[in-house]
Parts: sequence; C-alpha cells; structure tokens
Amino acid sequence: MNEVKKIVVTGGAGFIGSNLVDALLVQGHEVHVIDNFSTGRREFLNSGAELHEVDLCDESVDLTSVFQGSQEVYHLAANADVRFGMTDTRRDINQNVIATLRVAQACATAGVEDVIFSSTGAVYGDSVEHPTPETAQFPIQTSLYGMSKTAAEGILSTFAANEIFRVSAFRFVSVLGHRYMHGHAIDFVRQLHQDPEALTVLGDGTQRKSYMDVSDCIRALLTLRGKETFEVFNLGASDYCTVRDSVAWITEAMGVEPKVSYGEEKRGWVGDNPFTWLDVSKAAEHGWAAGKSIPDSVKGTVAWLLENTWALGIQDLRK
Repeated sequence: MNEVKKIVVTGGAGFIGSNLVDALLVQGHEVHVIDNFSTGRREFLNSGAELHEVDLCDESVDLTSVFQGSQEVYHLAANADVRFGMTDTRRDINQNVIATLRVAQACATAGVEDVIFSSTGAVYGDSVEHPTPETAQFPIQTSLYGMSKTAAEGILSTFAANEIFRVSAFRFVSVLGHRYMHGHAIDFVRQLHQDPEALTVLGDGTQRKSYMDVSDCIRALLTLRGKETFEVFNLGASDYCTVRDSVAWITEAMGVEPKVSYGEEKRGWVGDNPFTWLDVSKAAEHGWAAGKSIPDSVKGTVAWLLENTWALGIQDLRK
C-alpha cells in the first residue's frame, strides 16, 4: 500500500494539473491545489482536493503555510502560451520565473523534500540534434517562454545543488487529451466547428512536431523520479508528425473536407520551433514510454472537444 502524503499541486485546476490531482486522489493522498484561475477551470477542480485560490506572484500571500507538512510539491502553474511572449513580455517573467522563485523559497522554508517541475522541450530552442537528448547544449532561445522555463530550471537546480530539496524536471513536448484547452488542435477544431469548409493554418504546415497524451504525461509524473539532487527527463512520443499530418487527422475525426490555406513561413508564430522531437530513451530506461500514438492522441482530443464544445468558446452548433 502506498504511503499517504500531503502533496501540493500548483496549477491544479489546469489541463495537466487537474488530471494529476485526480490521479493523486485515487492513490489516497491529501492533495492541496494552488490556482488563481487565470487559465485553470473550476469545473476541472476535483472537490476532493483542498483549494488555495491565490496568485503565486502575490508577495502578500504566505505560501509557506500551504507547503508546510508536504513531502512533495508539483509545480505546474505557468503561462504556457508561447505566441504572445514578445507582445506581453512580463507574463512569462512573472508567471514562470518569479512564481517559481516564490515556490522554491516557500518549499525551502517548509522543508519540502521533492519538487517536481513541469518544464518544456522549448528550452532546446531550434535544436540541431534530433531526437534531442537531455544533454543537448542549450542554443539561443527563440521564445521568452523557453527562456523563462530555462531560468526556472536554473532557480530550482540552485536549491537542489545546495541540498535544500530534490528536483525532478520534466521537459514535455505539447500535451493533448482530456481537458485540453490550448494549442493547435483546439484552434483547428474551433475554426472547423464554425466553418467546416475552410481552415487557415499558421505556417506552411511542414513544421515537425512530437506530441504526448495527458494520460502518458501523468503516468510519467507519478512514476519517474530522479535519484540525483537535480535530474531532467524528456517526455514525449518516440516519433513525430507534420502539422499537415495533424490537419488530416483532425479533419478526418470531424468528418469534414475543408479547403486548407497554409502560410509561407516555416514558423507559425514568433518562438515556434520548426522541428521538435525529444529523445525519450532516458525515460524508457526508467520504465516509461508513451502508450498512445500521436494520431490516437490527436483524434482523442478532437473527440473530447466535440463532446465539450463549451471549451471552444462558441455556441454548440450541433444543437
């Protein structure tokens, strides 16, 4: 029988966070959620968790009292929208860097043993090594989002190096699945839900991407643990697809045949990396591998969105 722990999840009402909270509660843990609902959804929050509705960047909030008695803290709260980093430059700094520093300080004071951090494959920027291993040299950053996650890893690694707490940092590819609320799939489904005959795609569609289903992501967070003071794991499918592949799977799942208009650029937006494919062999050595294929994850996401059209922010046209 698993040891029952007090566990804190920041961003526990978000896409990945809420799925994680559900899994932790099934295991019988006492779960505390920190969320300010800037992107999290109240309908995703499990009533079995204790909610602390606070902003991690609010200096007047005593985070230490929330973390007191916790053995593990999953720090998932962050701004995850890469596209607007250069027009809203403070958001990544505040929500990803300052918030992580505040969490680290509170964990240190509260005596937390393990911090599990949701980083990103975006830290590798335009990597020249594919698939990209955890040991790849960081290039020039192509987005403030990637930069902010790199800085957050640096903050946590400093605390870990001084033996204040252990850190397991997970560098994700884009995650799909149940409660998905942000990214290309919802953008495409929203467009096609409004007009099934036309789809506009940012970039030329040749961008190569790897994805991962949220169920596989949660399994990794729960089972992979670094033995070192600071350890990094890449997470993602073992392969990749093009944006054009994803368009085909989404239109097939929706039963539509739209005219697709592509752009001319290799990047869909500022900070979009044309080729993202992570080497996940280290995670495999620790017994983890993605169980769902990329096509199945994409189609499963479309199915969830069509069953929950409120997530699209538009009227349910099927009624």
